[in-house]
Amino acid sequence: MPRRQLHLADHAERLQAALDAIHAELHVPTGFPSAARAEAARAASASPRPDRDLTEVPFVTIDPPTSMDLDQAVHLSRDGRGYRVRYAIADVAAFVSPGGPIDVEAHQRGVTFYGPDRRAPLHPLELSEGAASLLPEVDRPALVWDLRLDSSGSLISTGLTRSRIRSRAKLSYGDVQRDLDNGAADDMLSLLPEVGRLRQEQERVRGGVSLPVPQQVIVVQDGRYRLEYDAPLPVEGWNAQLSLLTGMAAAAVMREGRVGIFRVLPEARPQDLARLRRTAKALHIHWPEETSYADLIRSLDPAPAAHAAFLNQAATLFRGAGYDAFDGGVPSRAGHAAIGAEYAHVTAPLRRLVDRYGLEVCAALVEGAEVPDWARAGLPVLPDVMAETGRRAGAYEAACVSLIEAAVLTGRENETFPGVVVDVSRKDGRGEVVIEEPAVRGRVRGDDLPLGEDVTVQLVEASIEERRIAFALI
Repeated sequence: MPRRQLHLADHAERLQAALDAIHAELHVPTGFPSAARAEAARAASASPRPDRDLTEVPFVTIDPPTSMDLDQAVHLSRDGRGYRVRYAIADVAAFVSPGGPIDVEAHQRGVTFYGPDRRAPLHPLELSEGAASLLPEVDRPALVWDLRLDSSGSLISTGLTRSRIRSRAKLSYGDVQRDLDNGAADDMLSLLPEVGRLRQEQERVRGGVSLPVPQQVIVVQDGRYRLEYDAPLPVEGWNAQLSLLTGMAAAAVMREGRVGIFRVLPEARPQDLARLRRTAKALHIHWPEETSYADLIRSLDPAPAAHAAFLNQAATLFRGAGYDAFDGGVPSRAGHAAIGAEYAHVTAPLRRLVDRYGLEVCAALVEGAEVPDWARAGLPVLPDVMAETGRRAGAYEAACVSLIEAAVLTGRENETFPGVVVDVSRKDGRGEVVIEEPAVRGRVRGDDLPLGEDVTVQLVEASIEERRIAFALI
């Protein structure tokens, strides 16, 4: 599921206290057991060095400017009339002993937890922001995907080797976009929009769609909270296509080898699409009946607040995502509806447990070796582990979103707002309403709530501490 990105731009004591309460209530991990820290220190000092040397390849990383947990490094080149994509992924398995303290803790966390003011990493910082991270100008062990594309951007061959690499630069999305726009990007980075656009066209043809979820930013101005949106840059979409390409290549390797774990997503339920259509109406986004969800998403500009809010709400269609592990037989329904293809998570092992397993399976299959016993034995339980840890991370994210949306309405009790009722419970007459400005969703009570219709609602409650917004139908 695309992650809704939240950021607290200004220090606000009341918000900070409420965020602290969420951490305590949901038992968000803090720190690591001493045994895990000790193992991380030992593993970091050992500095694994694979025999295969690819340090001459000028890889770079492209991430948000403050990121230090760098999973991926990329190098692009022309390959005849096509392209060569080398995508290096941090070799976390080189540092983590199966069944050891770090591994046990990683199975408890499953993913890195992201909040507006902090994050709880999957691995100790000695690894995730140190020895295992693909930081610049230091040798690092990596699993390097060697993907050859034809002139249309279609994948024609896949390689994967455990190698030693050295990233040349830690670049930010803003830096790369600025250089591309100014014509200052080098030959390698100049291929990123070219390959990215070809892959986006491939996505369109196969019926997939990428969701450019903007970052929600809460700022304090004149004693009140305001919600803003930072739209993603085009380079973020092109870079994401490289990750998707790698995940699809990994799924193909797993299918051929008849062992692995797919990321799966069923088609969106009609009722969820109908609710999203009502959200579009509330935000005054025109969605013709004949226009598909994918085509609508591609037509939106994430910069305007209404479009940004809709894209954040659209992420709810991904709630049915899960994992399907297999060994000896491939699942019959193994596709990912949003991607429009079979897909596996293998590009973020520093931040997602399942990727470490997927990478080890693929590395063995490509090399014609046996899948490591620990990886094979762990596959059957991974879907449940990731479902439970994903549920916890999702609850944390949802609580933070509710807090922020309540904050922007604090002090506006008794004001009225135009909106649209997007959902109604048949049991108790409660529903949900989306208002346009600020673009938030809240509970609404009233007799015979008119589903899908324009309404006027009065704000009854906006509680930061309870993370609750309540409206009454006028």
